[in-house]
Amino acid sequence: MKNILKLSFLPINNDVALLFIRIWFCTSIFVKHGIEKFTRFPQMVTHFPDPIHVGPTIGLSFALVADAICTLFIIFGLGTRVAALFMMINLLIVFILLHQFSFIKEHAELVYTYLGLSVFIIIAGPGKFSLDNKLLN
Repeated sequence: MKNILKLSFLPINNDVALLFIRIWFCTSIFVKHGIEKFTRFPQMVTHFPDPIHVGPTIGLSFALVADAICTLFIIFGLGTRVAALFMMINLLIVFILLHQFSFIKEHAELVYTYLGLSVFIIIAGPGKFSLDNKLLN
């Protein structure tokens, strides 16, 4: 009974867990937001919000890099912490300035979850199954 409650029959491998969370988290952002920004950039720039007053083209370009390019870097584990930091900045802007720290607004809880996952990846790093590990070791 104790083994069942502790799930001790499952192998413990933090590197597999880090690989799983990198792929799961970043694939969801890339598929929903990254591909859209790549394929619809000209249409999106006309109505993209500008919460930090740098212009919609610069804001959308920043979001494109975070949602498309950085997600791919994190999936493959290349420059993982820097890419996650870039994503965290983008998600902080969205959560603070567009959602005003509110969970009531549409999709705010998802932004908050993504923000937490990006911070987790910054802290934990990419793990053994990453290009960072292969190139730096």
